[in-house]
Amino acid sequence: MDVKNSVALVTGANRGLGRHLAQQLLERGAAKVYATARRPELVDLPGVEVLRLDITEPESVAQAAAAAQDVTLLVNNAGITTFADLVTGDKAAIRLELETAFWGTLEMVRAFAPILEANGGGAIVNLNSAMSWVAADRANAYHVAKAAQWALTGGVRLELAPQNTRVAGVYLGMTDTGHQQWWDGPMGDPAVAVRTMLDGLEADQLEIIVDDLAAGAKAALSADPRDFYPAAA
Repeated sequence: MDVKNSVALVTGANRGLGRHLAQQLLERGAAKVYATARRPELVDLPGVEVLRLDITEPESVAQAAAAAQDVTLLVNNAGITTFADLVTGDKAAIRLELETAFWGTLEMVRAFAPILEANGGGAIVNLNSAMSWVAADRANAYHVAKAAQWALTGGVRLELAPQNTRVAGVYLGMTDTGHQQWWDGPMGDPAVAVRTMLDGLEADQLEIIVDDLAAGAKAALSADPRDFYPAAA
């Protein structure tokens, strides 16, 4: 996938990784970048075309698709973290995580797949997470939602291959986007993370593993769970 001259749509582009993605896509020569957000007035990046979009609302997704018929690169970045656990957590919060990461991403894929096909195939990039592969206290709803998004990514990759649409997943650990005041561990630089993502996309990687934490999480899939989760052993 050549980013230069592409027409990209980025969800959740008003802050964090989404804003960095929209900016770097422009810097790499994208012909147009649709920067979308639930509150479009918060998008402050010059040079983008702003659209209102809430991926949990099918009508909002349909309106965005109708307005962006020239898209060749869809970046599903929008997400949410509720810090809910599964056994005792608020069930509404758990549902919201799945509505966003799984159902919202699927709604976007279904709406834009025909557009991508009409424009030659293009590509979809799903911003997954290292937590697609590992569980953690106070983040298990997020883990389940991101695991579902990982499975979705593989599924739609197979389904969209006949129309020449490439589907990539991005996996990364904690990244400093200015919204992790609760976290006192190491964090990655969001600009570097996005550069790695776009380099991976242009190199035709299907799984773009951004950092060591994500690489370790992927390796844990084939390890003994007792080694990775000693508290549960």
